[in-house]
Amino acid sequence: MGRKSVLKTELIRHLHEGTVIPAHPLALDRERRLDERRQRALTRYYIASGAGGVAVGVHTTQFEIRDPDVRLLEPVLRLAAEEIDGARLDRPFLKIAGVCGETEQAVAEAQLAAGLGYDLGLVSMGGLEDWSESRLLNRVEKIASIIPVFGFYLQPSVGGRNLSFEFWRELADIPGVMAIKVAPFDRYRSLDVVRAVCSSGRRDEIALYTGNDDNIVADLLTTYRMVVDGRPVEKRFAGGLLGHWAVWTQQAVELFQEIQAVRKKGTPIPAELLQRGIEITDANAAFFDSAHQFRGCIPGIHEVLRRQGFLEGRWCLHPEEELSPGQMEEIDRIYRDYPHLNDDAFVRKHLSEWLKDGREGR
Repeated sequence: MGRKSVLKTELIRHLHEGTVIPAHPLALDRERRLDERRQRALTRYYIASGAGGVAVGVHTTQFEIRDPDVRLLEPVLRLAAEEIDGARLDRPFLKIAGVCGETEQAVAEAQLAAGLGYDLGLVSMGGLEDWSESRLLNRVEKIASIIPVFGFYLQPSVGGRNLSFEFWRELADIPGVMAIKVAPFDRYRSLDVVRAVCSSGRRDEIALYTGNDDNIVADLLTTYRMVVDGRPVEKRFAGGLLGHWAVWTQQAVELFQEIQAVRKKGTPIPAELLQRGIEITDANAAFFDSAHQFRGCIPGIHEVLRRQGFLEGRWCLHPEEELSPGQMEEIDRIYRDYPHLNDDAFVRKHLSEWLKDGREGR
């Protein structure tokens, strides 16, 4: 496979200016096989919604796509790449591939992604609980020699692990690390990453993206000021790479544009925007099933997409993975209480076009 260890200048600028990056779900039929037509429709939806990139082969796509009896990593990466490249967009759009597993597997996945034209590898530290932090850093260095790295702090409740300030400080110094998704769902550990990047000589080369689906708006509105060697250093989350943005994406793009406007003007943060941030957190609690330690997070995303017509069902690769008790009622409540958050009208207008067979729907 080819190598793509340098990110294009226009994509670096795009990454640092900030954008909406949904984490791409997996469309399955009732036999739990890949539904290629609906998988393509989802990618088309994210492009049409105004997203600035998409992350494929990540937690929201289901890590089990890598299992030997499933083998869907290459097909889902290829389908998304075909749709994005075929769209011939007149704006930058980031193709981000999930990279998992021990070093040999992670290197092979990075090579696959680079060969398919992906721009960045979102490198998960999950599943490696017994590895030392120095061994994890060595793994990242090897991946970064193949494809630019998007670091990833994944919350422990869905397969991640806690990592030290020193880990993130050393990771920030690795050439080829271009961005970090901060998603521990923990304010203290999020601050560790921000402070670590601020302490690095590469601080201006690394874009921070929130993955804290429980704190999206506040993360994006906050300027973090740290003191490094006696001098103040400021950093903010440029954008978001979020599973929550896999649904209602067009509204997420409008929200992000509002936030960008406030940031550029430097005016006081509107109270309404903070209020909407709490509504979004409430919606995320229902979709991600926070009441049951996030066990129903992927079925929750699927249920919203099913209601909109993207998916025929909530099917996941594991038959037992379903909504938790009471989760359906919570999703009903979110639809009832916050109708202004969904983009159902936008989806109804374009869904038949996105669902066209093959590659003719662009």
